Amino acid sequence: MYKLVIEGGSRLEGEIRISGSKNASLPILMASIMADSDVILENVPGLKDIHTSLKLLTLLGCKSGYSEGSARIQAGELVPEAPYDLVRTMRASVLCLGPLLARLGRAKVALPGGCAIGSRPVDQHLRGLEQMGAGFELDSGYIVGKCKRLSGAHIIFDLPTVGGTENLLMAAALAKGETVLENAAREPEITDLAEFLNACGARISGHGTSVIRVQGVDSLEGCTYRVMSDRIEAGTYMVAAAITHGEVLLTNCPDKELDAVVAKLQEMGVVISPEPEGFRVSSNGDLQGVDVVTLPYPGFPTDMQAQIMALMCVAAGTGTIKETIFENRFLHALELNRMGARIKLSGQSAVVRGGADLVGAPVMASDLRASASLVLAGLRARGKTEVQRIYHLDRGYEVMEKKLEAVGAKISRQKEN
Repeated sequence: MYKLVIEGGSRLEGEIRISGSKNASLPILMASIMADSDVILENVPGLKDIHTSLKLLTLLGCKSGYSEGSARIQAGELVPEAPYDLVRTMRASVLCLGPLLARLGRAKVALPGGCAIGSRPVDQHLRGLEQMGAGFELDSGYIVGKCKRLSGAHIIFDLPTVGGTENLLMAAALAKGETVLENAAREPEITDLAEFLNACGARISGHGTSVIRVQGVDSLEGCTYRVMSDRIEAGTYMVAAAITHGEVLLTNCPDKELDAVVAKLQEMGVVISPEPEGFRVSSNGDLQGVDVVTLPYPGFPTDMQAQIMALMCVAAGTGTIKETIFENRFLHALELNRMGARIKLSGQSAVVRGGADLVGAPVMASDLRASASLVLAGLRARGKTEVQRIYHLDRGYEVMEKKLEAVGAKISRQKEN
């Protein structure tokens, strides 16, 4: 295993290119098994989860490959089983359930794993697919589903669910008749998935709103499609510039998808200016604590909660963070406190007393975004910070240490003892 070793105190200055979106790429990769011909995806990040997905596609009967930001998936004789050894390492693997049922009428998918940030059940996925005609049983840790051709249905989600919306959206693309998804999640990655499916010949409208309509088609063809850029990676590097009193130009950057993050950072005093190439982000260190509530899109994303907490630790005044999406997503607060932060937890809320003089320390990542927050704190802290268990980080950030080193950070990847 590896760790990141950071000597804090360097001001970041320069240009960072934002990678393609992991959270958009993963469902699009799963959707590619629905196409009758080859799919070429551009702007795909070279992440562990991407390569895990490509391994899964190979096990499902597709030929797949990756090179320099481009993934190619060749249609093959599909196999309906997603094994536990892969699914347990990546929760997004469950997104092959809808496509397999739509294409083959059967699927056997292990119950998913992923980060330890709380319960994320798949009951809404299954309930919606049952409304479309599928039947399920649980067999030794596997979801086993069967159906004839799926039929359109009017499905109302109890709560907006990103994965559930994606799974049912894909299934509905090849179902017979019209499917209406009501109270659907509105995340930009869902819009990107719908645009990809439409490029393959699907008939989807309303994506980006809470009501999505899908007119099922008999088949989908492959296409070449460019995946959106990663809004969470962009937000993370915005915080990196601010926490180091730096100035960084972010290129290949999402725009309106970052509105909630940009607004909150500007409220703290971060200067963010749109430019033809992307966003220029700077701070002179005159920052103020704010109140943050994580919400489904278009609200402030839960995936940026840990990062803005790190920034609030060094801002003036006191701010609060209320986490409404996941019930176990404050584990990074304890590690930040070990570095000198002053964070008090109470249930799903955190009170952050700013003005902390962060000091480097050995810290341990509990999940993907927690890893990022500890790296950000290490960039600011006096002395050396060692962020351990960075396999979490590698699931969501493409060569983070190289991108940060290129703009002035003193950071290196080293083997753990």
